[in-house]
Amino acid sequence: MNAQEIIRSIEAEQLKSDLPQIYVGDTVRVGVKIKEGDKYRVQPYEGVVIGKRNGGINETITVRRVFQGVGVERVFLLHSPRIDNIKIMRRGKVRRAKLYYLRQLSGKATRIKQRFDRAL
Repeated sequence: MNAQEIIRSIEAEQLKSDLPQIYVGDTVRVGVKIKEGDKYRVQPYEGVVIGKRNGGINETITVRRVFQGVGVERVFLLHSPRIDNIKIMRRGKVRRAKLYYLRQLSGKATRIKQRFDRAL
């Protein structure tokens, strides 16, 4: 057994199996575990998925939301133990893989049409 096979087998144990199928353009609510003192709580972060990267254990999504008039983007490592759950709020109908153009838009121009042919 060579080194790559050992690494793959360890990574396979760490993969989460309960993740939904996430597409770019979807509005998602990510439950993030936050440590306060010696306790943990789950804080939701809701926004639009504007990009996906990599695959397997290194898969990440970039989620964008507007908070108090300022655009905030967070990158989430999907298989991280810090991610408690991911819920898809609505499916988006988009025609490209990265939605970076939303950074230049504001207000109602940032709306994405809803997609009904994929299950939530």
